Amino acid sequence: MSHTELYPEIEPYQQGMLPVDARHTLYWEQSGNPNGLPVLFLHGGPGAGSAPNHRRFFDPAYYRIIIYDQRGAGRSTPLGEIRDNTTPHLIEDIETLRQYLSIEQWLVFGGSWGSTLALAYGEAHPSSCLGFILRGIFLCRKSEIDWFLYGLRHFFPEAWQEFVAPLSLHERKDILAAYYQRLMDPEPAIHMPAARAWGRYEGRCSTLLPSPETVNYFTSDTVALGLARMEAHYFSHDIFLPHNALLDNVKKLHGMPATIVQGRYDAVCPIISADDLTHAWPQAEYVIIEDAGHSAWEPGIRSALVQATDKFKTMLKPLK
Repeated sequence: MSHTELYPEIEPYQQGMLPVDARHTLYWEQSGNPNGLPVLFLHGGPGAGSAPNHRRFFDPAYYRIIIYDQRGAGRSTPLGEIRDNTTPHLIEDIETLRQYLSIEQWLVFGGSWGSTLALAYGEAHPSSCLGFILRGIFLCRKSEIDWFLYGLRHFFPEAWQEFVAPLSLHERKDILAAYYQRLMDPEPAIHMPAARAWGRYEGRCSTLLPSPETVNYFTSDTVALGLARMEAHYFSHDIFLPHNALLDNVKKLHGMPATIVQGRYDAVCPIISADDLTHAWPQAEYVIIEDAGHSAWEPGIRSALVQATDKFKTMLKPLK
């Protein structure tokens, strides 16, 4: 197998549901080598959930691959639940899962919102981490949220016009509040069309070249509802962390190996955030993919991520 292609499809050797409080239960799975180096996959969104292909970034002979769905996302229950759902909750869920699986330390892999959560988790629990592989950097600053809601129209005007079409001219002055109101409505007839519109917008803007497969994935019911609700919830609350906390605290990670992979033409999470992160974390390896947008499935990004996980095999040895 070349080191630029995904590893073959595999099935989990173990999976389960882990209650983390009275309200939320997390889906988790393990695949690959039970005695291998533990690696944690953090999905994007927030709220997008994980997918079987996410296992394929990792050599199953070497890695013990842990994948789970964050609160309110994917197969975790209840889907789209915003109560008791904050970044500090998600950080502690990761620690709960680590302890539940009797893992001392793990490599942390995350893209987009997964990169946000990886940084937040690593800064809160650096002793639990062996290193980081991050893609499509999102620091969830107000400028980035405003870009997603308004700035993207400069590159994807058709997608943006479709996104705001359900809103009145007055509502378009605060797109987030208008969508939040619809997405949190208990009636599926109201929240599902809003969720699909949100998902379609993000899907259409996520790749350098048009990708119907990406749009279909983002508009499927489970992904759309989890993604749209969680993104609107987290964006409305500045991700429940102090201003600029991720960059201010990245010095806690300076001693750990890290690779950052960024698409040059990432419209959803523009490269300026990755650039800001690498200036704050000069020790990290920084790989710019010159012919890619945001999606992890674009050829250049996909290859760079597989190469990164392969490179970490030579840097980190499995725990005894």
